[in-house]
Amino acid sequence: MPVGNLLAIVAAALFLALVGTPAMRAVARRFGVLDQPAGRKLHSQPVPLLGGVAIYGAVVGSLLLLPDRREVLQLAAIVLAATWVSLWGLWDDRRPLPPIAKLLAQITAAATLAAGGIQVAMRLPDWANIALTVLWVVGITNAFNLLDNMDGLAGGVGATAAAYFLLMAAMNGQVLVSALAAATLGACLGFLFYNFNPASIFMGDSGSLFLGLVMAALGIKLRFPANVSWVNWMVPVLVLGVPILDTTLVVVSRLRRGVNPFTTPGKDHISHRLVRLGWTRREAVLVLLLAGCALGVLALFVSLANVTEAYTIAGASLLAAAAVLAWLELHAGPSDDLPAPTGSGSAS
Repeated sequence: MPVGNLLAIVAAALFLALVGTPAMRAVARRFGVLDQPAGRKLHSQPVPLLGGVAIYGAVVGSLLLLPDRREVLQLAAIVLAATWVSLWGLWDDRRPLPPIAKLLAQITAAATLAAGGIQVAMRLPDWANIALTVLWVVGITNAFNLLDNMDGLAGGVGATAAAYFLLMAAMNGQVLVSALAAATLGACLGFLFYNFNPASIFMGDSGSLFLGLVMAALGIKLRFPANVSWVNWMVPVLVLGVPILDTTLVVVSRLRRGVNPFTTPGKDHISHRLVRLGWTRREAVLVLLLAGCALGVLALFVSLANVTEAYTIAGASLLAAAAVLAWLELHAGPSDDLPAPTGSGSAS
């Protein structure tokens, strides 16, 4: 796909997000779709929640500039699945839903992707690839939902990951991935203009779930024909390393304390721990964005590496990540705002 077309998609998505975000901010205020202050939250005034609708509109609207229609059916499957989870997220922004309802919506979206031919393609039985597809889609979608805990974080990580997906897809001539990544990059950048600290609007669940599903789909579709599947799978894992590591820390930490990791909110994410160590909120977000950039560079190396080199990089990265997470758990301990477990080891 010509670079000019990709730049046009980025520019269109950027423009649509810059125009659409303040419009959705006004709509959110008009209809009372606001995130109210609470003890565990970082803002002291109600903040509009419909930024995700602006991101959605910017991505879908800019994709109308896609000149190549050869993969339109798979693109339609991605847009359909992303629309589905975004609508559930929008409902949750307006009136909180039980976690099981959102989980079932995400599983349905993953099944939609698989039915559209967007699934993990390891040298495994079909049922195993489909199971991995569902696990990956649900996991990354929820990881972005959990990551949306500080001004500019989810949008910034989304922009960083989209930039690397765009670069690698363009290098390998993958039209669908490069176009969708370009649209996501522009939409996130436009949204960040209003969402970076201090934010005047949040993306809400409609945005974080949409962004997570799009990232999961990009990770599945990104392929490197010159390399083998046992190496290729590492690339999206590294590109999306920040949300994966954040979710891992939160889940392990909460399980250690005997609380449900998915239904018990708290200030125990990496960003909160960095603030506890003395960083400002803006600095904490920038540190995580730099970490995302570093992981993206590693992903680039892995995409060009042989099996031995790739697994050496992956092993070293895993050990380093485990050490960092363990240090954060021990020295920037969990937030005191989490409820204590009740009974004998049961979650409250």
